Amino acid sequence: MSVSRKHFTHKYIRLFAAALCAGSLLPGAAIHACASAPSAAELLLQTNRSLPVQSDEIPGWPAGPVTGAESAILMEAQTGTILYSKNIHQREYPASTTKILTTLIAAEQCQMDEIVTFSHDAVFDTPWDSSHIAMDVGQELTMEQCLNAILIRSANEVCYAVAEHITGTTNWQVFSDIMNERAAELGCLNSHFSNPNGLPADDHYTTAYDLAMIGRGFFANEMLCKITLAPRIDFPPTDKLPQGKLENNHMEIIPGGTYAYEYLVGCKTGYTDDARSCLVSCAEKNGMKLICVVMKDEAPYHYRDTISLFEYGFSNFEKVYVSQTETRYNIDNTGLFYSGNDIFGSSQPFLSLNKDDFIILPRTISFEDVESSISYETADANQAAVITYAYQGLNLGSVRVDFTVSGDDSSIFDMPSGPEETSEKEDGSIVFVNVTVIIIGCAVLGGALLIWLIIHIILKNYNISPRSGRRSWRKRNRHRRRRARKHKDYDF
Repeated sequence: MSVSRKHFTHKYIRLFAAALCAGSLLPGAAIHACASAPSAAELLLQTNRSLPVQSDEIPGWPAGPVTGAESAILMEAQTGTILYSKNIHQREYPASTTKILTTLIAAEQCQMDEIVTFSHDAVFDTPWDSSHIAMDVGQELTMEQCLNAILIRSANEVCYAVAEHITGTTNWQVFSDIMNERAAELGCLNSHFSNPNGLPADDHYTTAYDLAMIGRGFFANEMLCKITLAPRIDFPPTDKLPQGKLENNHMEIIPGGTYAYEYLVGCKTGYTDDARSCLVSCAEKNGMKLICVVMKDEAPYHYRDTISLFEYGFSNFEKVYVSQTETRYNIDNTGLFYSGNDIFGSSQPFLSLNKDDFIILPRTISFEDVESSISYETADANQAAVITYAYQGLNLGSVRVDFTVSGDDSSIFDMPSGPEETSEKEDGSIVFVNVTVIIIGCAVLGGALLIWLIIHIILKNYNISPRSGRRSWRKRNRHRRRRARKHKDYDF
């Protein structure tokens, strides 16, 4: 369903609810009907809760919670494994959750002590009834203060000022191009951003999946995460900001909030009439870091649904370190690869599974149920291959196969630049063959054989028998004795 069509549908639902309430002007039964009529928000919640959850359709997958969001996703941050999936590629209005992309770009491109000056356009292009911190033309903030104002108070005019500072123009489309390019780099598939703050626009949309992919970059930035959890902004007075600024953080899932979640890493809310309540957040427990996105939900259920999804993820999934579990690729209990056909007659292992790599596995599924595939196309010279794991077509993560000998060590298992071939035996074990090493070995072997043949020929043609040598020595001695006797006979 297109964004504009959904916009019409939800407006119709709200008008229908209002029409029911208008029945209160009628006597008798109409008054009773109005008293029991659900509100527009309740109608939307009922509709969204009845929508199918795609991840529940995977055989053996843990059933996820019922949520009031029209679309929602729960993703493991490092592997990108999707634990919960509900209309994750459906276009939605992101509202102020847009700002995680804006601030990520600012953090990547700017120093925190850079001075941002507010232009006339930045101030007056911001609707007076939207989120702002009442900045005026000519006032200044540092980039760090701008990020605080955007993430804590969702200040729309500050987003405009940051976009202008980065691009040097008040043409917001220039910054939108940067946003769309960065979104594509982060793995977004179905998004288009037309402004830096998420104010309503028909061509400004994204998906739960794309927001989660942006979240992987955002929540990897420790500074940005800490800002989102701060209870308030407190900017001291300056010449360019005479009264300073003091604003509170209204997100209720942060520490001290009504729905505070103890494992929260960071978050950003968003709301407009069309987008409804949205929330992008991240939590970490027992070393597992999850990203949750709920879109077109109703307050305060966007907090409740987010917490339910986090608890679902932490309770039903676990990290599995493949080097401790994998047995299908000729690996012993040390996690090292052995070539099934070691052409050099050596038992020394030369490949190993990376001990830091893991996959995410539901507790309802065993490792033996997981499918794997191996690829030898790697950008890292220290890696021989990458093994990817999946279940029912759903990616669970991958593990790198590393060379165990460093480039500084001398070994026949060193992998210099040059042709390299790999093959797979019928029994499934992997054999890695370094063609360069084989050629060098053959050359050395051939040279040694040639030298041996030359020495053999020389010895064969010029061999001197030890026995004939002793015979000649005896003969010479007899001649000397005879000459000596002859001289003695003539010696008078």
